[in-house]
Amino acid sequence: MACTSTFGKYTHAIVRAIPSSFGGGPEATVDGQKEGPDDIDLAKAHRQYGVYTGILRQKLGLQLIEIPVDEAFPESVFVEDIVVVQGDTALLTRPWAPNRRKETAALKKILEELKLRVVEMTDENATLDGSDVLFTGREFFVGISKRTNHRGAEIVADTFKTMGQLTDYHYDTLTVQNDAAANCLFVRVGQKNHLVHCTAEEYPDSVQVFQKLSDHTLLQAAFTEVAKKGGALTTCSLLINKKLDL
Repeated sequence: MACTSTFGKYTHAIVRAIPSSFGGGPEATVDGQKEGPDDIDLAKAHRQYGVYTGILRQKLGLQLIEIPVDEAFPESVFVEDIVVVQGDTALLTRPWAPNRRKETAALKKILEELKLRVVEMTDENATLDGSDVLFTGREFFVGISKRTNHRGAEIVADTFKTMGQLTDYHYDTLTVQNDAAANCLFVRVGQKNHLVHCTAEEYPDSVQVFQKLSDHTLLQAAFTEVAKKGGALTTCSLLINKKLDL
């Protein structure tokens, strides 16, 4: 069953600010191996994060829920990795990096407060990062990578199987010059479509392509610093369509 009528409509955005450990140090490791370059500009990263959260709150009208910083989790700003949400169901993932799996606790608490149905991934053979999952409004795509395996993808299918069967929908496509620029945030505010995308300074050729979307309100947000750790624009928020009922 497709749910295109509510696709892109959200009420809340869960975010988690960037910890100092994101910039490096002994904590910033995956399986004992340091990940990412040493030249992360933390001050710049915080400024970019502030612009991004400002867009979520002021331009898109979302209620922001910000999880407190925890220096024990260097990559916890990437909240999209930890949960897959569709409708009233939230699947807590099992990240490939063992040191990220405890990030689920804080998110689980918030999701339960939002009265979502929380499903936990307990299969030790499964790994899943939420940023490898794309929901189009009709169906899920799960990318198999070093962070997400086939068992993880199967659990996504099992959790959200009521959304529909295997399909062959047609999609209109827009081709950008840079792969990273394809990571965008689509949000509907009232009857208007909004697209948060990369900046002209980052990918000038790709931004020109977005200008073709005359029926969208275009908003630019830079994420040069989180990109150095493999992050992207959508990985730094978890969007939910739910009325808060505490």
